[in-house]
Amino acid sequence: MPVQTVRTGVALNYEVSGDGDPLLLVMGTSGSILLWGELLPRLAERYRVIAFDNRGLGGSERGEGPITAASMAEDASALLEALDVPRAHAMGWSLGSAVVQELAMAHPRQVASAVLYATWGRCDGFQRSMLSALRLPYAVRDMEAALAVAGLAFSPELLDRPDLPQLLEPMLPAFPQTEAQMAVTVEQWDADLALDTLDRLGGIEAPTLVVVGEQDLLTPPRQAKAVADAIPKATYELVTGPGSSHCLHIERPDDVVRIVTGFLDEQVVT
Repeated sequence: MPVQTVRTGVALNYEVSGDGDPLLLVMGTSGSILLWGELLPRLAERYRVIAFDNRGLGGSERGEGPITAASMAEDASALLEALDVPRAHAMGWSLGSAVVQELAMAHPRQVASAVLYATWGRCDGFQRSMLSALRLPYAVRDMEAALAVAGLAFSPELLDRPDLPQLLEPMLPAFPQTEAQMAVTVEQWDADLALDTLDRLGGIEAPTLVVVGEQDLLTPPRQAKAVADAIPKATYELVTGPGSSHCLHIERPDDVVRIVTGFLDEQVVT
């Protein structure tokens, strides 16, 4: 289905693909739907995948009020209501995983299961430094520098490929395209830095999968493991080896599809 717009307090661009149990995908910082890459159509082979642009990015309106993981979770909840989807699996990447955390705690009846991909519950010193470095180019409106520093989200193996520019070129439209979208991305980085859910995660009732790559510098495995340890009966999956970066779904899509579908196929949307 082509991208459509629904008003949920703000007008959100969304796309629905495939059939089966509903699966909501929540994008990470600075990205729009396109940044899911081949993961989206591959998941749509088994599920009714609902992907959307977070407020202020892609084709979605900014609206009023602060941007936090909790406020973005309210957008996600409103989108499910607007689409008449009472209950869905929810998968979030990076900032999207923080949104799914908040969604699962604030609206447990809407979340049949949660997949927290590249997640954390509270920044430590290293992560705060890493995210602050990624934030700075957006704060000074230097998109060239923002794209250069985005290499931190990829693996050493990918960054050393001679065809890297050709590989990344199709993804460029997924990043902020205007100064207003860069300003929203700064707000998203601030939401990342302010996240503090770790002491509340025991309240998540939904079956939960935590997935992270060994080479992830932005949301390191120790941070993801802390989230998994805090959620009752959560499953923790560490992907190791070359390409196990923050952008695991781009570099190792086969592994992400296998892990996520293996988990979701054991869950029931009722």
